[in-house]
Amino acid sequence: MSSESNIERDHVPTVPLTTLPEQHPAVFAESFNTGSPDALARVYEADAVFIPRPGVRTTGKAMEAANADFLALGLPISVRTRHTYTVDDIALLIVDWVIDGPGPDGKRLRMEGTATDVARRGPDGLWRYLIDNPFGTARPPVETGGAG
Repeated sequence: MSSESNIERDHVPTVPLTTLPEQHPAVFAESFNTGSPDALARVYEADAVFIPRPGVRTTGKAMEAANADFLALGLPISVRTRHTYTVDDIALLIVDWVIDGPGPDGKRLRMEGTATDVARRGPDGLWRYLIDNPFGTARPPVETGGAG
């Protein structure tokens, strides 16, 4: 039995977190683009909230599952920080993002939005998402139907 580890299986890609809030979206994108759920989880606070669709709030394991759905697309994300507003250890980040390429079914898939995110500087001086709201001010879909 070999004591050597399989690097691809055993090595979790890591991306250094940042001490500058305006760089956190780029850290997120680099972590996302590794395809590793563990690498992506590092950019969030333990009690973070993720809004995978307008009107849907997730935390904990549900947040991990929602992020895994985005990772499963197998496409990279690109981001552009539009604004960063910081007060003490809290930052509001307005970020344009795009996921674009052939989807799992081979058809072109394009998702884009302007995120309104909140990051917090931890005791270690590094920034992590507290609220990740990729669709920003988009409204939840209006449910139609009714009695009849």
